[in-house]
Amino acid sequence: MHSTPEALDLARIQFAFTVSFHIIFPALSIGLASFIAVLEGAWLRTGKPVYKELCLFWSKVFAVAFGMGVVSGVVMSYEFGTNWSGFSSFAGPITGPLLTYEVMTAFFLEAGFLGIMLFGWNKVGRKAHFGATLMVAIGTLISTFWILASNSWMQTPQGFRIEGDHVVPVDWFAIIFNPSFPYRLAHMAIAAFIVAGLVVAATGAWHLLKGRRDPAIKKMFSMALWLLLVLTPVQAIVGDAHGINTREHQPAKIAAIEGLWETEKGGTALNLFGLPDMEAETTKYAVSVPHLGSLILTHSWDGEIRGLKSFPKEDRPNSTIVFWSFRIMAGLGVLMIVLSVAAWFLRRKGRLYDSRWFQRFALAMGPSGFITLLAGWVTTEVGRQPWVVYGVMRTADAVSPVTAQQVGVSLFVFVIVYTLVFGTGIYYLLKLLKHGPALPGSADDANHTARRPLSAVTQSIEGA
Repeated sequence: MHSTPEALDLARIQFAFTVSFHIIFPALSIGLASFIAVLEGAWLRTGKPVYKELCLFWSKVFAVAFGMGVVSGVVMSYEFGTNWSGFSSFAGPITGPLLTYEVMTAFFLEAGFLGIMLFGWNKVGRKAHFGATLMVAIGTLISTFWILASNSWMQTPQGFRIEGDHVVPVDWFAIIFNPSFPYRLAHMAIAAFIVAGLVVAATGAWHLLKGRRDPAIKKMFSMALWLLLVLTPVQAIVGDAHGINTREHQPAKIAAIEGLWETEKGGTALNLFGLPDMEAETTKYAVSVPHLGSLILTHSWDGEIRGLKSFPKEDRPNSTIVFWSFRIMAGLGVLMIVLSVAAWFLRRKGRLYDSRWFQRFALAMGPSGFITLLAGWVTTEVGRQPWVVYGVMRTADAVSPVTAQQVGVSLFVFVIVYTLVFGTGIYYLLKLLKHGPALPGSADDANHTARRPLSAVTQSIEGA
């Protein structure tokens, strides 16, 4: 039995739905784990209680995000077998070991030290506790390494040969450090720190707008904005390098992102806005800037970029989607730079904690990290189509022999369950953020003990 086109589309929608729910939690966890490690290190070095207060508070948020990330990630591993058995059979000899390495190195490291990090404040020495916190933070980064290695191999595969109906690894170094891996790893890791930084800044802004001026609120607001000032321009530079790499190895993706149909000689214009039409093979209502595409993507005045018409129709990504998902990502990225630069100017004038318009701006930008992250992944994954392993295996050949009805029913169940479970989790996270760090003089939660990660959070969902 072969799957129908409808079953393929539904399987893609289902995986996109589940992975979109999943990615927001690890991204927050990656950034928060390192932030918590910095806070605890600052507390050990200075002895200032404010750092420990912040460490305890953000550990609660991390615990909830980490728990939901683990649960949502388990589902996707089953989807590889139920909906994408063709891919698992073909690429399993490479993707299977890479994901196994992630579990054996990163997940075991995180799980092994998470309990000490959350509940060991009064059980182990300060240095031992700080070591556990560092191990959790390092574990999240190692996890990022292996997941991006696997996904990057699907984007720019190398180091293998095909025997029969599956791939055989030939050079694991080439497989892991494939051409797009360094750029995509740096782009994702920085994105995770920016996601966490925006959440921390937005939380600080919320409490400043509500009248809190205690040291914990000011400190986390200030630290988050310093982080954004450093990382947002760096992310733009990394993204530029990633774009040049993508032009070299996935030229059809770049053409789709730019809504570019013709290969222009003597310099390529950049379509700032427009409506790519896949049937008419044109970008309607395009607002273009001559030569800007060449300057950005080739760093030259007259660099040539291949248009979509130079690729067979069956090999073209959907430009209508990636054209706008990329612009959402890039547009919000510019706003993040504006936010961090505005914070720097206000800091110099001594008005960082008193400017209400800026605090509203920071609060509004809180969710932008998640939106940008999702838009970026839509761009890279839809831009890879119609390939699941670029140039090697088509997505249509990767899907399991399932019917549209089977996939549709499971998708409906996922939507209901995810909305209830993770909707409740997100609501609880927002309640925690609204509650904020402990007020000066309140009871210290460091004495709280529990046996489960989510029990590190002491507020009830009703009273938070």
